[in-house]
Amino acid sequence: MKRSTLIPILLLIYLAVMAYIGRQELADGHYLFYFGVIGLTLACIIGLHFTLRHRERNRRK
Repeated sequence: MKRSTLIPILLLIYLAVMAYIGRQELADGHYLFYFGVIGLTLACIIGLHFTLRHRERNRRK
């Protein structure tokens, strides 16, 4: 499996675990904080995926 796929998948699994652990914030009504952190983390993971994919493509050339 390529690095550009494996690392983001592992980070998504980690994010899912952290979201489960932090569900008390959601239950307390801190919706913006809970979903803001998840959204920002997802944006970083997606950016990392495209960056790694671009580097792999450049290495092949």
